[in-house]
Amino acid sequence: MTPLLTLDRLGVRLEAPQPRDLVESVSLTLRPGERLGIIGESGSGKSLTALAILGLLAHPLRARGHARLATGGVDVDVVTAPQRRLDRVRGSIVSAVFQEPLASLDPLMRIGKQLSWPLAHHRGLRGDALRRAVLDALADVQLPHPERIARSYIHEISGGQRQRVAIALALAAGPQLLIADEPTTALDVTVQAGVLELLQREVSERGMTLVFISHDLPVVAGITDRVLVMRQGRQVELADTATLLAAPEAEYTRTLVAASRELDAFLPTPEKEGTS
Repeated sequence: MTPLLTLDRLGVRLEAPQPRDLVESVSLTLRPGERLGIIGESGSGKSLTALAILGLLAHPLRARGHARLATGGVDVDVVTAPQRRLDRVRGSIVSAVFQEPLASLDPLMRIGKQLSWPLAHHRGLRGDALRRAVLDALADVQLPHPERIARSYIHEISGGQRQRVAIALALAAGPQLLIADEPTTALDVTVQAGVLELLQREVSERGMTLVFISHDLPVVAGITDRVLVMRQGRQVELADTATLLAAPEAEYTRTLVAASRELDAFLPTPEKEGTS
């Protein structure tokens, strides 16, 4: 099966004021339907790698190497493609959900209007068909009263609802690859589980490919097939999730796995509380 995403020595360089490499030589392939986790400490280059795949780096950042998306009649290297080409690919082939929906949603535009743009631009919907598709998209991410949400601005709904709107926006044009960059970090603990469950359901039902970025190894392990470990902008280890947890090769990965197990043992569970 032809890879949907191929990264070949993908890097990110800061060109000013002091030029230096922030991400160096990330290489992997991701086939349709696979789920890849990217994990590492803050500043490891996880989010910069995601932005390079999306073609969203801005000066003074510049991508190097290659990030190729190939599916059907589309074959594009995001690193070298012109902006007009990327505008057709983003949303329809690859899309993203970011950590903070307040930064990715427009505070001055009603939610329904924001959702209507990718539906019209990529799917060619107009009039009543467009209005129905907006409401269906909101209902699909389990938002109550879609008509009210569509009329609302983002400051009029809760943080968990905003992230569900962001997910609806990312999925609106039916992308094949979804990049979820720490999508639950900014949410209350009580809301995180529901958003994770929603993401897993949508990815599974749509047969999508997933790149899930997090610093939380147990969360990544629960929803991915393979894991890429990054540190200080470098690719430390890439392995099947079960293999990485059972027999990590790199010392840094062993430290991450051991720390997550120690935390899991420390946190209370109903079983532990019942025996205390």
